[in-house]
Amino acid sequence: MAAAAGVATWPIVAHGQAGEPADPSAASPPAFTADRLEALQRAHVATVGVRSQAVDDATSNETLGRRREGSGVVIEADGLVLTISYLVLEAERIELEVEPGRFVPARVVGLDIATGFALLRPLVPIDLPAVPLGSSAGIGRRQPLLFSSSDQVSLAALVMQRPFSGSWEYHLDAALFTAPARTDHSGAGLFNADGELVGIGSLVVRDAAGPDHPPVPGNMFVPIDLLKPVLAELKSRGTTRASLRAWLGVNCAERAGEVRVLRVNRDSPAEAAGLQAGDRIVAIDGQPVRDLAGLYKTLWTGAAERDVRLAVWREGSPIDVTVQAVDRQSMLRRSRGI
Repeated sequence: MAAAAGVATWPIVAHGQAGEPADPSAASPPAFTADRLEALQRAHVATVGVRSQAVDDATSNETLGRRREGSGVVIEADGLVLTISYLVLEAERIELEVEPGRFVPARVVGLDIATGFALLRPLVPIDLPAVPLGSSAGIGRRQPLLFSSSDQVSLAALVMQRPFSGSWEYHLDAALFTAPARTDHSGAGLFNADGELVGIGSLVVRDAAGPDHPPVPGNMFVPIDLLKPVLAELKSRGTTRASLRAWLGVNCAERAGEVRVLRVNRDSPAEAAGLQAGDRIVAIDGQPVRDLAGLYKTLWTGAAERDVRLAVWREGSPIDVTVQAVDRQSMLRRSRGI
């Protein structure tokens, strides 16, 4: 962590309260003690590179590519690594870069569709420190945060904690949004000033402050507090109960109170039912749809495998579509090897 000695001089942005985004004018240099600098040094050393190759016929290859690269963080003394799930979704080969130029094989031991977390275990011992888990809910105003990927480390500021709905049938009630934006976000660690892990990087976004504020480029992190209740289950079962949920296979966007289909996944229930890009979903199982969160929460209320009734407007005409939803995990391609 070559930049550690200079961390204390970098600027920081305060976190807004009561729904307000961070205010750069409230910035003040954070105070880093020797103990904190040592903890941040350990945190960066515990951040490893993750690279994977998905199986040939993985449907996720169409949006994520077959070869994927990012980061992960060692969270247990035996080398258990926490990362973001899309890096290793449908992977047939995974490697961890535990030091520059040194790669070791790893395997997925847990994949949580609900949160987007994934757990990796190296297949050979790695001698790296594990970092403690902090509290994402406890990130306070004007508290310095460290954004660490396998390539670099820098300070970040919490802009806002707010709900996030992804186009790919994904929702978090409270995600972490930071600034400034970095492109090496995939699986990166977000640490507090004590070197505790508070989030795992997922996306780069244009509106970190939310749609009701001027655009602030930044990153979205999955809060570490979502991992704590399911970590034991994820290690023992390889998944979580919350991940057993209905899946349609569509990418959607919301705008001005409307939800429209952007893309229909290949070989998905939505494709089989005849949904098309451009369709506006106005109701699901009789419940009006005005935003992505409402669509997803209604979808996930019932059994994972069931008939889902959609009321759709297409080219100015209403139509009813019945989709035979399935458990998302049942559609994932898996390696034929060991």
